[in-house]
Amino acid sequence: MDGSGIFVIVFVALFVLIIFAGVKTVAQGYNYTVERFGKYTRTLTPGLTLIVPFIDRIGSKVNMMERVYEVPSQEVITRDNAMVMTDGVAFYQVLDAANATYEVNDLENAILNLTMTNIRTVLGSMDLDELLSQRDEINARLLSVVDAATGAWGVKVTRIEIKDIAPPRDLVDSMARQMKAEREKRASILEAEGARAAEILQAEGEKQGQILAAEGRREAAFKDAEAREREAEAEAKATTMVSEAIAAGDVQAINYFIADKYVGALKALASADNQKVLMMPLEAANVIGAIGGITEITKQVYGDNEGSNSAATNTRPRTRPGGTVPPTGS
Repeated sequence: MDGSGIFVIVFVALFVLIIFAGVKTVAQGYNYTVERFGKYTRTLTPGLTLIVPFIDRIGSKVNMMERVYEVPSQEVITRDNAMVMTDGVAFYQVLDAANATYEVNDLENAILNLTMTNIRTVLGSMDLDELLSQRDEINARLLSVVDAATGAWGVKVTRIEIKDIAPPRDLVDSMARQMKAEREKRASILEAEGARAAEILQAEGEKQGQILAAEGRREAAFKDAEAREREAEAEAKATTMVSEAIAAGDVQAINYFIADKYVGALKALASADNQKVLMMPLEAANVIGAIGGITEITKQVYGDNEGSNSAATNTRPRTRPGGTVPPTGS
């Protein structure tokens, strides 16, 4: 092989080497920084790009995807001097590859230490009860502080979450006893309120029952008074009629009145529940006389009615025990 052939081979090999040195392929999700004689010049985005061979070089390959970083467990003293163990997780994404490369050394370590320091600061400014009940507020405060501090590094912290807050065992036992006491207190209060409400309802029911019973007694009293009033009116009217009859010379009216009272008293005595045998040492002549008086009154009433209808036409004689009575027309 002569000298020209060797030159051609060397030239082709050198050309291929230059092509390989100048052509760069950037993967999706990454950015490459380009340095020329050690100085940053530009950033390569995903795809096929060219650089000046042997003059430019790739400075760093920066992952631009969102990443998660575990925050290890650490001890934190709260504002009320309680010792707790806490850990967390941080999510971040590089937005500027050049700043993430040249503004901070060891980006992940810087984010980790910054997050752990702010966790101690935020949790140390709160009481234990607030730590256990205000997770969202803690996460929001941590995110605002850490994101503001990492903005100059070309990094966006998207989320910081506290995974676990573990108080000491003796403190956990004390909290359990306190929670049990609070629950028992609430249960006692609820039972007392229930008993109070039941007593109130029972009292209201008894009150309404007494009111209704009183109203019933009042209505019954009104009805009884009205009945007694009507009975008294009827008695007074009957007495008046008997008095008028006596004043007119009719002695049989008083006999009827006394006989009615006499028979009514006998009826009440005979119908009593506690009476099984009734012994009456009564004079039969008095009873028969009273009944006879009633009979005479009845005959007189009916006789007056018949006499008014046949006074002008009746001429037949009537007999008495002792003689003959002449006709009424004679």
